[in-house]
Amino acid sequence: MATEAAPRAAAGMRREGLRIGGTQVTTERASEVFNPYTRAVVASVARASVADVRRAIAIGRAYRPKLTRYERYRICYQAAELLRARTEEFADLITAESGLCKKDSTYEVGRACDVFVFAGNAALQDDGQVFSCDLTAHGKRRKVYTLREPLQGVICAITPFNHPLNQVAHKVAPSIATNNRMVLKPSEKTPLSALKLADILYEAGLPPEMFAVVTGDPREIADELLTHADVDLVTFTGGVAVGKYIAAKAVYKRQVLELGGNDPLIVMEDADLEEAATLAALGSYKNSGQRCTAIKRMLVHQQVAAPFTELLVAKSRAVKYGDPMDPKTDMGTVIDEAAAQSFEARVNEALAQGARLLYGNVRDGALYSPTVLDRVAPEMAVVKQETFGPVSPVISFASLDEAIRIANSTAYGLSSAVCTNRLDYITRCVSELNVGSVNVREVPGYRLELTPFGGIKDSGLGYKEGVQEAIRSFTNTKTYSLPWP
Repeated sequence: MATEAAPRAAAGMRREGLRIGGTQVTTERASEVFNPYTRAVVASVARASVADVRRAIAIGRAYRPKLTRYERYRICYQAAELLRARTEEFADLITAESGLCKKDSTYEVGRACDVFVFAGNAALQDDGQVFSCDLTAHGKRRKVYTLREPLQGVICAITPFNHPLNQVAHKVAPSIATNNRMVLKPSEKTPLSALKLADILYEAGLPPEMFAVVTGDPREIADELLTHADVDLVTFTGGVAVGKYIAAKAVYKRQVLELGGNDPLIVMEDADLEEAATLAALGSYKNSGQRCTAIKRMLVHQQVAAPFTELLVAKSRAVKYGDPMDPKTDMGTVIDEAAAQSFEARVNEALAQGARLLYGNVRDGALYSPTVLDRVAPEMAVVKQETFGPVSPVISFASLDEAIRIANSTAYGLSSAVCTNRLDYITRCVSELNVGSVNVREVPGYRLELTPFGGIKDSGLGYKEGVQEAIRSFTNTKTYSLPWP
């Protein structure tokens, strides 16, 4: 163990240990978790060492789950019920560690419940196939069968700060449904929801060997998680730079990388502008704009750009932002002051390059206002790169050809949305946008927890998340054949 002293905890402050083998493991070193709004220390969390990581992986690797499909179903359903019963408690915790408003954190708890329900249902479904072998002149009277088996080694999951509960649920629920063992490393900025979820899962009957949570500095422990011989798969949700580092470091391991996005909302000249502006505000400001599928660019036909922008400004002004714990607040803080400063700087850069500020660009610590810009050019950094906060940049275009070209002009390819009633516009967007998802008259982030989700280009390798797709990624397909009369 390193000799670095643990921070002095305030009286009554939460002290959280690692979750390894079903027990809380304390360490000599700890990190503090801060409330982005109040800047107060929320908890002191143990910092795992490489030895701690190795122990967690070894426990998982040595354990061979024997849970029946029904038992896996019951654990997932019980976890959902426990979560639902403690919605307020979990929502308060998410808000405290992330700065997300209570409306958003409460919604997140509900989504996490859905993940476990879908995973429980999936555990009950037979996943095998049957192939007759007498299909050609060279065939035989046999049948080939398939079944899905859990991985031999451990799954390593690494999750981000922006959905500290739901992103964890999307990793661990499919792992439970497939009888796998997982070691989770949550964001060091928001580890508390993951630790509390682990306790819920143990209470629901999950054997503790099947799920461990290690917290700490990724610079110290991430490489061990990525390269350990007993890790078969790395599933990561987060930024592009880290995703590419994982892809290079993990090498001969299965990888599911769900990375950033620069998602456009395309508003055509025939769109219902009230609907489009409502979607634009919702897609920009929910979760404080900190979603990979948040609307990062609004591409608006020049015929309707002025009235659309006027509506968007009015809806942005109506967003109440401030104290995340106030139940009337619509938008809380971003994750920390440094993030808010980066948005402010990027908006100021765009203004210096000719964009026009219509509303916002007000910062107080980690609190950053809804912000609307127009006269934005596609090459400006505020839209060329992923601006992971509540910024609404409006770009006008003259034709659908131009809109598609602009939409495809960044390095990202996660999701998109289009507001139109014309089928020819819709079919062209579905066919020609280089993204993983296209939503018509909805926000780019619309999905069910069950449905496939993921991107291409710098947004991912084309592998999907969502409960069904994760189950496929987390299993090996075995075939066997038998004589058939």
